[in-house]
Amino acid sequence: MEAMSGLASELESYRGRDRLIRTLGYCCQLVGGVLVEQCPARSEVGTRLLALSSQLSHCRTVLRLFDDVAMFVYTKQYGLGAEDEAIFVRCVSVLGNLADQLYYPCEHVAWAADAKILHVESAPWWTLSTALWGLSLLLGIARSLWMVLKLRQRLRSPWAALTSRLPQGKRRAVEAQIRSEALTLLSNLADLANAVHWLPPGILWAGRFPPWLVGLLGTISSLLSMYQAVGAGGQAYAAPDGLGSRNPDGSPCHGAAIAQEGPGL
Repeated sequence: MEAMSGLASELESYRGRDRLIRTLGYCCQLVGGVLVEQCPARSEVGTRLLALSSQLSHCRTVLRLFDDVAMFVYTKQYGLGAEDEAIFVRCVSVLGNLADQLYYPCEHVAWAADAKILHVESAPWWTLSTALWGLSLLLGIARSLWMVLKLRQRLRSPWAALTSRLPQGKRRAVEAQIRSEALTLLSNLADLANAVHWLPPGILWAGRFPPWLVGLLGTISSLLSMYQAVGAGGQAYAAPDGLGSRNPDGSPCHGAAIAQEGPGL
């Protein structure tokens, strides 16, 4: 009953519901892709799962129409970063916020074009939005790598040895932050692989992933994000994430959810 209550509480929040929809969508794509490719007898079930994944993806795209204001407020509050932050962290965070903010109108235009609300071609806008998502992920990866290296140096420095008699709370906090940054790094790497896949053909491995591999990478990223959110009591930052799904005919149905639920990118 306690677990059921926790799930219900999570689903009452927008970000909690979004994380669950994302994870479910990727899982459907993973299982559906495997069934279509490896189990011809179950290909119809696989096709239905891929269709469900596409619909969940579209659901998140529509919900993100209302995220611009929240992203703008976060970007404004962060500004140029706190003065006690390292200059590198401040630079990549500001650039990441800018990429995230620009992502929204691009996705909205692409969605409106697909829905025949705007009489423009949607493909260039989807490409631009995916490029912005990839840029945000690269900046997040650079930030996480920098943070992990600096935190590990802090633990191994002579100064840390001299202060080892201090309460273990601080050391455990640093170790917990290293684990969190490492998980964020892995999640962003998985999403970046999918982001490149959705770029126009000819760019690295763009268009070469089968549906099941996209689903696998997305599932890994989603589970890592959910684990972090649970560990932080639902207050973890949800980095930009693609929906990781395409329609059964191969047409794109994806975007990036930018949820600023905590400091830093």
